[in-house]
This record gives sequence, structure tokens and C-alpha cells, in this order.
Amino acid sequence: MTRTVVASATKEILIGFDQPFCVIGERINPTGRKKLAAEMTEGNFETVEKDALAQVAAGATMLDVNAGVTTVNPNETEPPLLVKTLEIVQGLVDVPLSIDSSVTAAIEAGLKVAKGRPLVNSVTGEEEKLEAILPLIKKYNVPVVAISNDETGISEDPDIRFKVAKKIVQRAADYGIPAHDIVVDPLVMPIGAMGTAGDQVFKLLRRLKEELKVNTTCGLSNVSFGLPHRHGINAAFIPMVIASGMTSAIMNPCRPQEMEAVRAANVLAGHDANCQDWIMTYRDHAPASPSATASAEAAAPAAGRRRGGRAARRGAA
Repeated sequence: MTRTVVASATKEILIGFDQPFCVIGERINPTGRKKLAAEMTEGNFETVEKDALAQVAAGATMLDVNAGVTTVNPNETEPPLLVKTLEIVQGLVDVPLSIDSSVTAAIEAGLKVAKGRPLVNSVTGEEEKLEAILPLIKKYNVPVVAISNDETGISEDPDIRFKVAKKIVQRAADYGIPAHDIVVDPLVMPIGAMGTAGDQVFKLLRRLKEELKVNTTCGLSNVSFGLPHRHGINAAFIPMVIASGMTSAIMNPCRPQEMEAVRAANVLAGHDANCQDWIMTYRDHAPASPSATASAEAAAPAAGRRRGGRAARRGAA
């Protein structure tokens, strides 16, 4: 059984087909968040601290940490900022972290200070990236997210995305990195722009599980980009990808509707023993009042227009 081990200084987590779905909190990411980017640039980490604590309180299994505040000299500016952010976050919470950067120097700087066994986010199928990142994965003995695109970009053909994922797994093996330390991102496309995006991902996830036997993740909110009431789409998408074999996702755990879908899927998949987590979370649950529901629905379209950081970084939309 494929199991990817991630850990903080005090807590070990298993990502696997027989494990509860791993929720990787997405909020510590300045991409698309001008206020947060400005704060971090000025050395103000108040929002970072609030987001770290809020996400763990909401049920995040891990936290993704990104410090890409600018495209100006990122090789010089991003490493020290990422190190500072990682140190602050792991000083506040005891969950494993995902070191999220497209800058190799920042990833290595993060690996030097990260406690436990973090997840590196990410490597692609581009030769330059493979040669830069895979030696670090081997050196520090950590797992890595493998994004299914290469020099040709992001293919709309799921067979090509599978081939890229297979290439990364094979190249990792050449470095002595086992498949259980590769967490493939099959690339979730916006369903509003590509009507077959959902079905493609479901089929691709089954192939990744059955043929490559690797764990998987995604930027979950990419699927609803551009649509109103995005949380409804995201919440429906969660149990469908879990049933298809996805084992983790980078998402916002502070959205109750989406976390409810995660916990329900864990129950129905048999990954919540005796429904214990569900009972502990919802035994005192009170349904929202009609007025509160109406207010939330009225506000949803405006809230749904903010684009997720991973989608912006990869240009998936």
C-alpha cells in the first residue's frame, strides 16, 4: 500500500489510499493577495500567523507555505523570506508543512530550516526542473509534488499528462527516490472553460492509482475558477476525486462546506474509524438560520471571484 510520510517536529502524517484525506491549507500564499504580499515584504507576518492558526483550527492536516511576493530578483529575495515564514509557522503550529516555491534556491533554503519531513511543492517534467529539484529531494529525503506539465506546457490531453507524471516517477527512481515519495498533481482545469475537465481528472486519478500507484494532490479550487458560488462546485468535487483515488488537496480548510464534504467522504470511504472525527466535529452542530444562509448565498458570487495562487502561478486558467 502506497503511503507518503510527512512530519513536523512532533507529528507524523501518512498520505495514502487507506488514510483520511489530507487537507493541505492553501492560505499562506501571497500570490493574488496584494495585502498579504505587501505585509510580508515589509516584514509584517500578522496575517501569516492568523492564517496558520485558523487553518489548523479548521482541520488542516498540513499547511502549504509560499513566500513568492515578487518576480523581481526572486533568487535573492525569496529564500530569506521563505525561511522566515517557515520559522514563524512551525513555531506556531505542529502540523507538517509543504515548502511551496518555483525558485530552487528558496526550496533548498527552506529544507535547511524545516523541521521533520516536509513536502516540497514542486517539480515539473521540465528537464531543467528535474535536474535541479530531484537531487534536493534525494539529499534531504523528503517527498515532492510532481506537476504533470513539461516544456510543452499544460496539455488538455489527460494521456499526455499521465505520460509526464510517469516520466517524473521514472526519473525520480534514477535518483533512488521511491514512488511513494512522489505526490502527483494531475492538473485540475477550470470546468467553466473545459466541460470535460472533471471527467478527465477522474479517469487520470484512477490510472495514477492503479498503474503508477502514487499518491495525488491538486489545487482544488482551480476546478471552479470563473464560476459563481464556487464553494458549491468545490464541495461536490471533493468526494468525487476522493472516490477516484485522490489522497490530498491544497485547499482552504476555513470553508465549512468544503471541509464538511471532506469529513463526509472520509466516513463513507471507511477512513474515519467509528465515525469518530465526524461525531466529534458535528455532534453539537446547529444548522444555519434561513437568514444567515440567504446572506451567505448573496455574498458567494463576490467571494468566488478571487483566483487561487497555484492556478495563477501555473497559468492553468
